Amino acid sequence: MSVGIEARRMEERMIRRRNGMVLNRLSQVAFALAGVLVIYMVGRAAIANPGVFFQQVLNGLQLGFIYALVALGYTMVYGIIRLINFAHGDVFMVGAFTSYFTISLLNLHQWPLTVWPEISPGVAAIIGTLTVIVFSMVICALLAVTMERFAYRPLRAMPRIAALITAIGVSFFLEYFGGLPFVFTNNYRTYPRPFEVYVLNAEMVPPLLVALLWGTFFISLTIYGVLRFLANRGNIRAQAWQRNPLFQFGMLFGGFLGAALAIILLVPELIRTKFELTASNTTLIVMAVSVTLLVILQYVVRYTRIGKAMRASAYDKPTSRLMGINVDMVIAATFVLAGSLAGAAGVLYATAFGQVHHLMGIIPGLKSFVSAVIGGIGSIPGAFVGALIIGLVEVLSAGFISTPMRDAVAFSLLIIVLLIRPQGIFGEAPGEKV
Repeated sequence: MSVGIEARRMEERMIRRRNGMVLNRLSQVAFALAGVLVIYMVGRAAIANPGVFFQQVLNGLQLGFIYALVALGYTMVYGIIRLINFAHGDVFMVGAFTSYFTISLLNLHQWPLTVWPEISPGVAAIIGTLTVIVFSMVICALLAVTMERFAYRPLRAMPRIAALITAIGVSFFLEYFGGLPFVFTNNYRTYPRPFEVYVLNAEMVPPLLVALLWGTFFISLTIYGVLRFLANRGNIRAQAWQRNPLFQFGMLFGGFLGAALAIILLVPELIRTKFELTASNTTLIVMAVSVTLLVILQYVVRYTRIGKAMRASAYDKPTSRLMGINVDMVIAATFVLAGSLAGAAGVLYATAFGQVHHLMGIIPGLKSFVSAVIGGIGSIPGAFVGALIIGLVEVLSAGFISTPMRDAVAFSLLIIVLLIRPQGIFGEAPGEKV
């Protein structure tokens, strides 16, 4: 009797599994057709108006770099304690407001001119902007480590759902506490940028500088290809150069700079269509700061003691404790790094878009989380690449389909990735236990 019942249950499970597989395949086909339709609409618009298309690509890269800094915080925290910190987007909001008040009330961006009146205005603007960014990073790092100490650490031994619900509660607290009249208020505020914004186009770039930049880009690309070839053949010195943070910085910065130059200068000539593309100095600053912080983060994680402790704690916390690693301190340091990156992203976002609001962290926070999942949550390069993809998809959808579709397409991309490759682009598939 029991054998018959067990056989019937097994048959029911097989039927449910088969039906689930059929629904999964149908959903994959449906989303694939939707993706083809979106690509067709964007491609048709790009052919009809290439100037607008490539301008939107530049805008999407700018937005993607900002998302990347927030996504790195998500992926680092998840890699260590397997927590989706939904309050991370609100740390981003606090960073934007911190820079707002330091500029509008304290005039922190003007201190170089106060101390050294004879300094060049351009150098003073660079130093003042970096000071504002660093100050916001420090404040957000303190906020993040405070959240970890008083909201997340007491629940670390509890089921993960408890910490997840707490993260949502902390997020709501920061959003609506910031909306109080004596805090940030619930009004949109115009953001006073720490430097003068001006627009660049191809005619403003000297020909000698263009030749120098292109030469540097192609030389860097050649060196990278040769080193990659030698490293794959087992050359130890080439492998060491590939891991060098300065080399990584040169490749990333040179690559994205070359891509921006190609879009601005070369594309109109290749497609034999005359149109003018422009990029503000804000775009270049966003790219430079984001790439610099990414390389610094990679160096910290790979080559410092705290970075090695982070990797060990992410792999096996009990064994790390037995080896003498203070896991609580490592987790706090992870929140410090994640919060500081969110603070920098808040400053760059407010500078790029010129407004701050106490609910401004919700959508960028969710988009950055989507970026981390698409790239492979737990992977630092994956978060960076996923953020660039989301930035491009969002801006192109808004420009060539409709503005309300920017969020729908971005989150649909998340569903497609989860259906086709749940571990993300750079993630590793979970191993099966035998």
